[in-house]
Amino acid sequence: MKFRILIEKDEEGVFVAECPSLPGCVSQGVTRSKALENIQDAIKGYLESLKQHDEPIPPSIEEEIVEIPI
Repeated sequence: MKFRILIEKDEEGVFVAECPSLPGCVSQGVTRSKALENIQDAIKGYLESLKQHDEPIPPSIEEEIVEIPI
C-alpha cells in the first residue's frame, strides 16, 4: 500500500513525519531517513490496530508529480 507522508523539520531540528490519511499517525527522527523509517513502523502498527478492531483501512493513494519549468 502507498500512503502520502509529510515531513517537516521542527524548530529543534528534528524531522517530524505525518501520514494525513491516518489521523494521529505521527513519528520523528533526527534525520529525514530515520523519520521515514519510523513513520513506516508507525503506519504498520496503525494498520494492525485497525485490523484488530475491524476498522476499515483507507485506500492506497495514486499520485502524479508534475514538473513546471520556470
